[in-house]
Amino acid sequence: MPCYHALVEKQRAYFKSGATRPLENRKETLNKLKKMLEEDGEQIAAAIFKDLHRDGHFETFGVTHQINETLEKLEEWSAPTKLSSDGNDELFIVREPVGVVLVISPWNYPLFTSAPLVQALAAGNTVILKPSELAQHTAQAFEKIINKHFDENVFAVVNGAVEETTALLSERFDHIVYTGNPAVAKIVMAAAAKNLTPVTLELGGKNPTVVLDDADVALAAEKIAKAKMMNCGQICINPDYVLTTSITKPKLISAIQQVFEKEGELKENKAFARIISERHFDRLKALTEKTNGKLAWKAGGEENRSERYLPPSIYEIEENDELMKDEIFGPILPILTVDNLEKALDFVKEREKPLAAYIFSKDPEAARRFITETWSGGVCVNDVHSHAFSPSVPFGGVGNSGLGRINGKYSFDNFTHEKAVLIRGGVSVPQNKL
Repeated sequence: MPCYHALVEKQRAYFKSGATRPLENRKETLNKLKKMLEEDGEQIAAAIFKDLHRDGHFETFGVTHQINETLEKLEEWSAPTKLSSDGNDELFIVREPVGVVLVISPWNYPLFTSAPLVQALAAGNTVILKPSELAQHTAQAFEKIINKHFDENVFAVVNGAVEETTALLSERFDHIVYTGNPAVAKIVMAAAAKNLTPVTLELGGKNPTVVLDDADVALAAEKIAKAKMMNCGQICINPDYVLTTSITKPKLISAIQQVFEKEGELKENKAFARIISERHFDRLKALTEKTNGKLAWKAGGEENRSERYLPPSIYEIEENDELMKDEIFGPILPILTVDNLEKALDFVKEREKPLAAYIFSKDPEAARRFITETWSGGVCVNDVHSHAFSPSVPFGGVGNSGLGRINGKYSFDNFTHEKAVLIRGGVSVPQNKL
């Protein structure tokens, strides 16, 4: 088994030297990260295309935007907060970095989902990034480009698969971020527990989408279809299944079909990605063979294992179908029939808490009940995905769908310890030096 003890301790020694803590040094690190994307972003985008057969510029643009927002707010986020003065006593909250951070990122958006490292570095930590081996071209590009721009004291990449990840997890970190599935998250959390290391787990789940009879069916169809087309449905906040009534179901299926058909030949559409690997292709193909559901619609174009091309499909299923056992993470959409909102709420509440939940309805009371009577990482009413892209709200799961939160300042706070400081006896310590 490989050993990463020297690398981790090298970063810890550098962190303890205090070199990462000054605000100007942190800004310099972020600007270096921005320069890296400006100079070598095309290489990363090309690698993403090789892995997933889709445009990777969304990811380079998105991370650059996060860096710019962080640079703009960094001084404000880092400033100590003076709480009170009582006689000669002063009370502050001082924000300090936690230390050496391990970021284990997934393959579906290999750069964008690595973005917690932006705020980890912004907070004054050092970072080791472990990219997914499934996005092999992107992982190799990361290693080459990051080593070119950064000293491994501050920011390093470790490539490999299970053996390398296991070796990394045997080391003591000060925070671990894992994005992926609950099964692996349990392994990460168990390893972290040995050193009492805090974790942030960004997972997924079977995200429900409820479409009521009063919904704008065309809008719901457009949002659901575009979500399933984006990255070939390989998104943790994607609609995993739909609950609707027998009245609305045929209209919704027809409308979703029309949205897909307007996109033309999906095999040639750069917005429609490929399945990440043949193994994942086989997993999804097996689901379509094991389901007892009725195939309601399938997009044109023959599926192709060697090219990892799997056209979108819609299945009408029952509650205990194979398609309801695990998160699908692909372009397959199951639709189940429920009698009304009450039944839909019961259905969602009986299952694990998902990362996202969606409802389409014009009824404010229905929206209120869905928000307050179900549990999920986040909710959208008459939309999907959008809540996850606002830096002003936290993004994260609950229960089986995750632990901790990221996004903008929430990410920064995630990698920061808020230290209580009381200064007594008339000792004058300038606030801007804390």
